[in-house]
Order: sequence, then C-alpha cells, then structure tokens
Amino acid sequence: MALRITLLDGKLHDRSGFSCGIAALDDYLHQRAGQHQRDGIATTHVLTDDAQPARILGFCALSAAQLHLSELQQGDLKRLPAYPVPAMRMGRLAVSASEQGKGYGQLLLGHAVNLALSVRQTMGVRVLIVDAKDAQAAAFYERYGFRPTTSKALSLYLPISAA
Repeated sequence: MALRITLLDGKLHDRSGFSCGIAALDDYLHQRAGQHQRDGIATTHVLTDDAQPARILGFCALSAAQLHLSELQQGDLKRLPAYPVPAMRMGRLAVSASEQGKGYGQLLLGHAVNLALSVRQTMGVRVLIVDAKDAQAAAFYERYGFRPTTSKALSLYLPISAA
C-alpha cells in the first residue's frame, strides 16, 4: 500500500464512488470540485492508494483567503500590519466512510499545512483557516493547534511559522 496525495484529475479519479457520509462534502466532490479547480476557485487534493489509483480515500479543498485582524487572538497580533492577514483556507476535508479511523484525516491536514508552509516561502501566508462543520470537527482541529477566531467558534486558524 503506497498512499499518494495528488490534485484531482477528473479523467483518473472516481468521484462518484466516494462517500464520507456527509451529503454536503460528498456533493462538493461529485458536483463542484472539478469546476472550482478549472475556474481557479479552489484546488482539490485527493488521497489515493497506488494499488487502486482511481479510488479516492479522502480529499481536501484549498483556496487563497484572508483573515481580518479582529478575528485573531490577541497573542497572534504581534508585528502584523493594519490590514487583513494573508491566509490559505481548507474549505473541506473528508475521508471515505470505509476508510475513517485510519489517520487519513491527519495525513490530509498535514498535507495542507505543508502546502501552506511552501506557499509562505514564495508568496506569503500567515495562517491556515478551517471552518469546522460542528464541535466534533472543531475539536479535531484544536488537537493540532488550531485556535478559534474571535467571532465564530467553528472558524479556526493555525498560525503558519517559517521556523
């Protein structure tokens, strides 16, 4: 088993065979992910196994974003300019219902953090933002250091540090 994370390829990856058990996430992958990728709105990164490269085990969708200073916790405001902070947004993260509990969500989250670190070196990204669907999802992100924004309990951010 060799896992791989690549950009969604509509000609290779079987989107219709994916189900995580949450209709909104399944619908996004089935109906909108390809179009958003073509239109430059978001990129969808899929987790696959080399033994079955068409089968999507999980995915995350990433896009450019910004976060207003008023959303950051007080301790994260040091040395920031007086305008919104450049960010990367992970709009969706899902793992196939048959593959949950294997650490694939953590793997996809790590991929998003690594991409944010890479983008920080070439363009500038200060935080990775997520909008958790519920308190359980928020707790998942908080285990990895995400902090709630000041205005919405289910919107969280992770400071991206070059060090």
